[in-house]
Amino acid sequence: MQTRHLALLTILSALCVGIQLAPRPPNVEFTSLLVFLIGAFFGVYSGSLLGGVVMFVNGFLSSWGFAGFMMPFQIAGMVLVGFGGGWYGKSKKAEYRSSSSVETAVLGALLTLIYDLITNFGVAAEHMLVGIPVFPAIVVALVSGAPFSLVHVLSNFFVFLAGFFPLTRVLQKFVGGENIWKKDFLRM
Repeated sequence: MQTRHLALLTILSALCVGIQLAPRPPNVEFTSLLVFLIGAFFGVYSGSLLGGVVMFVNGFLSSWGFAGFMMPFQIAGMVLVGFGGGWYGKSKKAEYRSSSSVETAVLGALLTLIYDLITNFGVAAEHMLVGIPVFPAIVVALVSGAPFSLVHVLSNFFVFLAGFFPLTRVLQKFVGGENIWKKDFLRM
């Protein structure tokens, strides 16, 4: 990895942790976008690793308190977001067009929904530990989490729609060299 790439990855990692730990409205976040972006830009391994590390740090230092039992579920969900970004970047490098912003927004919303299902399963598992039967625990977790998931999915749809490709352009300018997307996408 080039020094410039390593510096960029380090800066984005610190930014991602800082944004995740900053006080904010429930389920409105930019961490998923940054983890997905790093996955798309640097690959599956970097995106997945960053997602796991950010949620591990968040589990201990979050303004919402210690994650406890939920931490492994949060880590698994954000690792999946980083993996999705890496997969997306690898699959789209040769054919991406700027008109596909909706595509990334839908993918971001889908990954957010999966993240929420994973963490809701964590809530259900926590309920099962205190003796609530499996089916009621899952139903209660999904129903009580639905409003938060709706806000999370919709906000991430718009965050990805508005932010992914402008941030990609900035990163590309910083790194320099060959475009990571097809030439007609990033007209620099």
